[in-house]
Amino acid sequence: MTFEPIVLFALTIVVVAILVLYAGIKTVPQGEQWTVERFGRYTRTLQSGLCLIVPFIDRIGRRLSVMEQVLDVPAQTVISKDNAAVIADGVVFYRVQDTARAAYQVQNLEEAIVNLTTTNLRSVIGSMDLDDTLSKRAEINEILMAIIDEATNPWGVKIMRIEIRDLRMSEDLQAAMNLQMTAERKRRASVTEANGLREAEILKAQGEREAEILRAQGLREAAFLEAEARERAAEADARATQVVSKAIAEGDIQAIQFFLGQKYVEALGQIGAAENSKLVLMPLEAGGVTGAVAGIGELLKTVGNPQKS
Repeated sequence: MTFEPIVLFALTIVVVAILVLYAGIKTVPQGEQWTVERFGRYTRTLQSGLCLIVPFIDRIGRRLSVMEQVLDVPAQTVISKDNAAVIADGVVFYRVQDTARAAYQVQNLEEAIVNLTTTNLRSVIGSMDLDDTLSKRAEINEILMAIIDEATNPWGVKIMRIEIRDLRMSEDLQAAMNLQMTAERKRRASVTEANGLREAEILKAQGEREAEILRAQGLREAAFLEAEARERAAEADARATQVVSKAIAEGDIQAIQFFLGQKYVEALGQIGAAENSKLVLMPLEAGGVTGAVAGIGELLKTVGNPQKS
């Protein structure tokens, strides 16, 4: 009976030791970090895994996730530079890099990031025209990410990316833009048609001018050929006249008959080929024509047999 108090005291010591040991053992999940406070003051940060603290002196302060997290930026009406109302919302992806600063430098980290993004979103879109706002969404994301990342750096937070999720206009503004786009398409169609007609007229004028040039070149070449033919005919007449003159000087009467007969026959051909001459009556002497033709024949014989002369 005398051993019962001792046994009871020993059991009490064991239970207290187990409770103290249990209170000092902490298991931090993967992807989280816990801060340790001693008498209300930050002392260190517990990493993932099994950790020990001083029971009843140290306590767990803040439990923060160091995994990448996402925050929704609520939709808001933003006025662009050209006074157009745009409704914009987005998402922010961030990661805690310094647990101590994220726990003790800002009161409510998520709310602070959302408010900071909202105010800067108004500033960025307010400095751009409506067309730029709708077409340069990637540029807006980059500007916002740079601004928010710099502002949240003292909080131990890294902004991974910011995405504008939706940009939409009011119904009245959308209808006005549709009318503007329709008018712009009609204007472009009219300009295209006018340019096509103008180019067609230019091509037509160029074709006519080239045709005139070709026609003028053809006429010039024809005139040149005609002049060359007349020149050759004149040279032939001159040579014939020279031959006849030489024959006359030598006393050859047949040469004169040949020359006159040739001209006589050419004159008859021109009279018979006239368009207004249906019937030609001429008091011609058959002997004269026959003599001229005979003279031509004799002259040809003489030319063919020069030794006979």
